[in-house]
Amino acid sequence: MQSVTLIIDKRLELSTKYKRLLESNSNEVIVSKDLITSIKIIQDEEPDLIIISDSFDDDLSDFCKQVRALTYNMRPIIVALSKSADFNDRIKVLESGADDFLSEPVNSEEFKVRITAHLRREFETNLDTKLFIPNKNYTLRAIKRKLNDKNWAILSISIENFDSYKQAYTQLASDKLLQTYVAIIKASVSESDYIGELSENVFILITDSLKAERLARFLTFAFDSVSSKFYAQHDLERGYMILQGDEFAGRRANFVHSTISVVTNEFTNYKDTTQVLNSLIQIHNVADLPNKSNFLIERPKLYANNAVVEKEYNNKILIFETDEALSVLLNTILNLQGYETKIINTYSMPKKKDLPALIIIDAGDVGKRNGLNLCYKLKQHKDFKNSKIIVTSIIHDKELVLNAGADLYLPKPYEISSLIKWVDLFIKEFNE
Repeated sequence: MQSVTLIIDKRLELSTKYKRLLESNSNEVIVSKDLITSIKIIQDEEPDLIIISDSFDDDLSDFCKQVRALTYNMRPIIVALSKSADFNDRIKVLESGADDFLSEPVNSEEFKVRITAHLRREFETNLDTKLFIPNKNYTLRAIKRKLNDKNWAILSISIENFDSYKQAYTQLASDKLLQTYVAIIKASVSESDYIGELSENVFILITDSLKAERLARFLTFAFDSVSSKFYAQHDLERGYMILQGDEFAGRRANFVHSTISVVTNEFTNYKDTTQVLNSLIQIHNVADLPNKSNFLIERPKLYANNAVVEKEYNNKILIFETDEALSVLLNTILNLQGYETKIINTYSMPKKKDLPALIIIDAGDVGKRNGLNLCYKLKQHKDFKNSKIIVTSIIHDKELVLNAGADLYLPKPYEISSLIKWVDLFIKEFNE
């Protein structure tokens, strides 16, 4: 991304000289000749560095204070230029928020080197120390600056199920996964493209609209090609991860995959960064598949009456429990939590009209395993495969239960508070 330098100086000759010295492919220089215009530029462009001269009637230290107050959330470098070489003037300006003070006339070479050093330090302080790509604040600034350009595309690249992977394989392994994917992204883009992070496992790639689809296709393919190398052999053979620890013990988790959503200015004139991010999130939600990397690019919108049906929030829970006392207890407690419950005292397949967000199944006795057989049938059925399933069991064989398709193995006896915590989580996941 090009850095942006703002020069606030009403002198035509000197401001033109300074601009010529600093402007390059990596640094855009904007000159403002009055204080009111400069404030608007600061708000619109969010410059990385601001050079303020004392060519105005306003006191230089007072204006430094105003600029610093105006930019508290983005913290640009402020360099003051003054005809004064007085020590007290220097101290006053630096205490007012300036990061550097240069007395005029200033040597051209020194001026250029100093400003370049400041810009380099500004960029480096915004780098993620683990991945060596710009952080969220810098990335949001990059998106904002791109909106007025032509033929751009922005890719949101996320690693799904990343928290589960980190919990199962530790922070060190998850860092290696991130570093590998970022290395692949960097190797596939050109110098003119921008790659930065939006969160720990979500990256933003700004590129040319003509390259967007090719990049998205390659990155999803590349991620799926290398991701299997980050799992233990027994997990690969099983086909899923099992989370450990007191809080997540017994939770089945899918492998990681990558989802890429793409927006361009080809069909939509985006007004601000928030609009871009909201569009990326909406496209991501459509593109995300349960177990496979995928990408989706924004296309022209087609309008029709009643074309979009709002998804109704599903809080239905089916309870398969042969212990009558326990089934009544679960039904009462979950009703009090606001859920719509139905008890089924046999292991027969439920009707489609009872389609639930969550199913709680008792595994049954060790010999018959009626509950496990029902769990397997439900996960294979097209109508119920997306419903979350908690299997409670006296069978203390975690893998046996999870291999039947359960999302969570909860050994009996269990704490009701623990069950409620998982119910809340799974109902929320189903409705996302």
